[in-house]
Amino acid sequence: MNGEAPTSRPSVQLPVGPLVASIGAVLLIVSLFLDWYDRITGFTAFEVLDLVLVALALLTIASLLSGLGLVRSLLSAEATLGVAVLALVIVASQIVNDPPATAGVGGPGKDVGIWLALAATGLMVGGAVLGYARISLAVEPRDR
Repeated sequence: MNGEAPTSRPSVQLPVGPLVASIGAVLLIVSLFLDWYDRITGFTAFEVLDLVLVALALLTIASLLSGLGLVRSLLSAEATLGVAVLALVIVASQIVNDPPATAGVGGPGKDVGIWLALAATGLMVGGAVLGYARISLAVEPRDR
């Protein structure tokens, strides 16, 4: 060393909960492009619920951006958990009760999109719970 005291660099706090929830939110948006029922995508099957799910996913992504300090906080941790639970309830209700767009198909089978959406909303809820607990990773850069 050159005799100087090492300068301490600030650590970066990475919020784990909003990160996990945002991964689930992106997967939820992707699932809407996939088939939920026999050759019927999520966007085709729903009239309004697809847009509601996209809005809920975008609110969840906004919670990550606010957790990173990139935008002003839009939702509290409790509200983010409520958004995630609402998305889970919407997707679960579509598993139990087929939408009207599938009525003429005659008992459509569930396809990969709906199961991805269920897993994605589960990630959103899990991430929101972690966010409510305020769990984060501290990352400190090192000198080489």
